[in-house]
Parts: sequence; structure tokens; C-alpha cells
Amino acid sequence: MKLFHSVGTVAEVPTGACKVAQFGQRFVAVFNLDGQFHAIDHECPHQGGPLGGGELHGRIVLCPWHGWAFDVTTGHCPTSPDLCVEQFPVRVVGDQVQVELDAESAPGPWDW
Repeated sequence: MKLFHSVGTVAEVPTGACKVAQFGQRFVAVFNLDGQFHAIDHECPHQGGPLGGGELHGRIVLCPWHGWAFDVTTGHCPTSPDLCVEQFPVRVVGDQVQVELDAESAPGPWDW
């Protein structure tokens, strides 16, 4: 079963920024692209680098450890279509940004 979980307010994730939240053992990186929110797994599949701490270039985030690139709207690597990170549905309810996760992924969130 999947449920939406709040990661914070809209004001906490300004345009061009990322907020990382922890739900149980899972870390999720939430990006704001011109008022549209997108969420992907925070961990780079290469060596576990923190994608939420990477540079954002348009829709592409670069892992700060080794520069691996991922589209935050899809989770896919633009240069290697078979490589991806998990992407999560996001919605805004009132001023709360919410990410859809498995029910087992709660409790949380905690800021990272």
C-alpha cells in the first residue's frame, strides 16, 4: 500500500533547491523546478553519493561524488537509459509538499 507523506512546506523548497527527507531507512530528494516538485531516491546507484547534495542543471542533477547525472523528473540517466534511480509521485496539499511512498517507509520525515 502506498501513502503520501509530508516532507515539509513549499517555502522550505524554493525554486532550484532540494530538500532531503528520511522515511524509515529511505532517504528521498525533493527538487523544485519552477514550482513543480519532483522526488527521486537520494542515493546514487554508483557508490551511494547524496544526489540531494548535487548540482542541479535544469532537470538534471549531478552526483557530487563522481558526476553521474539523473533527470529528477524521471529518475533516468540521460546518457545511459538503463541506469536510473527510483522516482516518486509528488503532490502539494495546502502548503505541504508530499511524496508517495510505501506505507512501510514511514515514520518520518526527518530533515537530513
